[in-house]
Amino acid sequence: MKRYSLPLLIVFIILLGNSLFIVKEGEQAIVIQFGKPIGQPSTDAGLYFKIPLIQNVIIFDKKILEWDGASSEIPTKDNKYIYIDAYARWKISDALIFYKSAKNEMMAQSRLDDIIDGAVRDEISNRIMSEIIRSSNRKMATYESENNSEKIDYGSGARLEIIDRILNNVKDKLAELDMGIEIVDVRLKRIQYNEQVQSKLFNRMISEQNMIAEKYRAQGQGKKQEILGMQEKKEKEILSEAYVESQTIMGKADAEAVKIYADSYSKSPEFYNFNKTLESYKESIDSSTQIILSTDNKYLKYLNSK
Repeated sequence: MKRYSLPLLIVFIILLGNSLFIVKEGEQAIVIQFGKPIGQPSTDAGLYFKIPLIQNVIIFDKKILEWDGASSEIPTKDNKYIYIDAYARWKISDALIFYKSAKNEMMAQSRLDDIIDGAVRDEISNRIMSEIIRSSNRKMATYESENNSEKIDYGSGARLEIIDRILNNVKDKLAELDMGIEIVDVRLKRIQYNEQVQSKLFNRMISEQNMIAEKYRAQGQGKKQEILGMQEKKEKEILSEAYVESQTIMGKADAEAVKIYADSYSKSPEFYNFNKTLESYKESIDSSTQIILSTDNKYLKYLNSK
């Protein structure tokens, strides 16, 4: 009996080990018996039991997974071709249904290729180029031709609206297929024009932006002339006020000078005449002046005085 106890113990340990399985954080598991899932998925972390040798365990991620689609060329509604590179995040919402419909993540990724690529292609093909390249509904500058026959508007459409529609379409498709997959997010990672469209588009964008810039430059020049006109007017007003004030000051100064001269004359007429004569000499005679006067000329009165 002792001879068989050790092998039996080993077999027991092996069977016990095969009957236990661990589900880690971020994982979920289903039990498979004879190729068919049984029971409900184990979604909480912990230690679980199964029938050894008969039942197997398949582990799935409970975390958010990534889907990265291949870049594809899609025609827009206005017959322009662009390359769209999309990506998405998804998770397994029901492991049991997921196993029945997709078996594994590789198969699920393949199914998502068809679903998400189809939704992206349908939405992009129903949009014009300007709607696709816009990343928000923010109003941008517009240019209106002089005859108002053409208006270039940069404010219509929004890429976020397109993304929301793609996301909702994918959700509806997954709900219809009942795959146990929940789509979390869809984004357009890159939008690239083909070379022919890119060249034409860039030229048009440059032309349109130049027209907008020219419009703002014209408005700026008009504003500049308005400011210069106001400045010139203000300058003239200041100069006029300054001239009036200067004339007033000069008038007061002249009046004060006349008063001083009058006071000086009344006090000393001889000194007044002497001072005025000296001022006359200063104004009329310089180093190059030659004056011929008679000796009795009054102009030489003070020059001849001793």
